Amino acid sequence: MAARLRPFAALLVLATGACAHAPLPEPVATVVAETGACRTVSASLHFDFAGASASACAVTGERDFTLLVTPEHAPPINPSPWYAFRYEAEGSAPVNVTLRYLGGRHRYAPKYHDGSAWRDLPVELAEKDGAATLSLPPGKGLIAAQEIITPDDAHADLLRWSAASGAPVVTLGHSHDGRVVEAIRLGRADAPHLVVLLGRQHPPEVTGAIAMRAFVDELAAMMTRVPQFAADLQFLVVPMLNPDGVVRGHWRANRGAVDLNRDWGPFTQPETRSVKAWLDALPQGIRPVLMVDFHSTRSNLFYVQGDEASAPQRRFRAAWLDGRETAVAGYPFTIEPRNANPGSGTAKNWFHATYAIPAYTYEVADDADREATRSAAAALAAGLPAALGAMGQ
Repeated sequence: MAARLRPFAALLVLATGACAHAPLPEPVATVVAETGACRTVSASLHFDFAGASASACAVTGERDFTLLVTPEHAPPINPSPWYAFRYEAEGSAPVNVTLRYLGGRHRYAPKYHDGSAWRDLPVELAEKDGAATLSLPPGKGLIAAQEIITPDDAHADLLRWSAASGAPVVTLGHSHDGRVVEAIRLGRADAPHLVVLLGRQHPPEVTGAIAMRAFVDELAAMMTRVPQFAADLQFLVVPMLNPDGVVRGHWRANRGAVDLNRDWGPFTQPETRSVKAWLDALPQGIRPVLMVDFHSTRSNLFYVQGDEASAPQRRFRAAWLDGRETAVAGYPFTIEPRNANPGSGTAKNWFHATYAIPAYTYEVADDADREATRSAAAALAAGLPAALGAMGQ
């Protein structure tokens, strides 16, 4: 089922306790998220912004709600249940919201934005059924599985990097919904060695986006500080490959119900095709030498080539990553040298097979310390030219 699930009846079953371990009060009102609100006299939940989740809502009390958070297509789907809503509540009592998941369990510790900054929010977990209950302070706020970074935010980053480097923002293509897939080409267009940086193939993986932003910040600064760096290397930076999935609050896929990180090789989707078309149009004499794909998972790690790595690729890894696993305080990482998901169409495997280059998946933990994440990303970016030199680039 490629279309958005509409589990209205399923939510009623959950809310009345038929499939739950603890019965809930009889719903006094229900509304599907697409109508924009779920309300009582004193409180309301809203799903009217970029990044809001696909959720059906049951009102189970004057200040009590249950959300059934649903994926964008029928299971099986990677269990990365994304939720995001805003709320408004009068009076002095808290608002209680229970999150239940169709096809998954609670994964992301909630973030609360009160209009000034994101902060962690306590959560009570139900171990038996994977549900979570949030107690929200009165007033108003935004609740999300992770910080919300939208295509507009990515566009602002691209403009900032453009201002710092003088490089123009380019449109690679368009998504199913007509949103632009944007990039920036840092460095001289005739620089012979190209590094490809990809981000947000999977919408909920925000910590990877935080790392990528800091990584490119450092690269953009280096391009102006070290002229020889810019002469030898250029970078294609694609910070938001799946804009539709991000805006729609998807768990994994794009609007075409496809995991984009399984579409490298098949190229059935406009987003991956747009990157390949740009690469295919490169002039003779310019070749990719490295690909880094930013993601999030449950711990900090790098998926790198294993036995299939060539001698130059092993030299690159040794110069860039080996021995640095605990170099940044608060950001330890591991290195996993293996051919993960062989034949599945990941960017890592496709770039390695197509160009015979190191192709790494840069995974950041869901709960990674944000400042340490930024510091580690900047340090890794600063070490990249020397590591590429060790490979022979």
